Amino acid sequence: MIKNLLLVSIVGVLLSGCIGGEREENWTSFIYPDKENTKRHIKSPITFDTLEQCTEESIKQMDILKLTDIGTFKCGLNCKYHEGMQTEICAEMLMPTQK
Repeated sequence: MIKNLLLVSIVGVLLSGCIGGEREENWTSFIYPDKENTKRHIKSPITFDTLEQCTEESIKQMDILKLTDIGTFKCGLNCKYHEGMQTEICAEMLMPTQK
């Protein structure tokens, strides 16, 4: 009986780290020079730790590129390039409100 309790306790501790563990977030900025054409975009070469950082940098880059009035941006969470589809696949894509 004690062995079973010990085994259940150890398994519980190991699984709790997998289930409740923090997942790493990497946000990627995608700037669209033309709001109407989402196939053409500029992808940030670096990733950001938070959505807020991605949003701030996207807005700065749009200002530098003078795209504020004609372009838009999205931030993608944990994006990976998919060879077969030849595109970026993200766990989530958000269009944060622009200030």
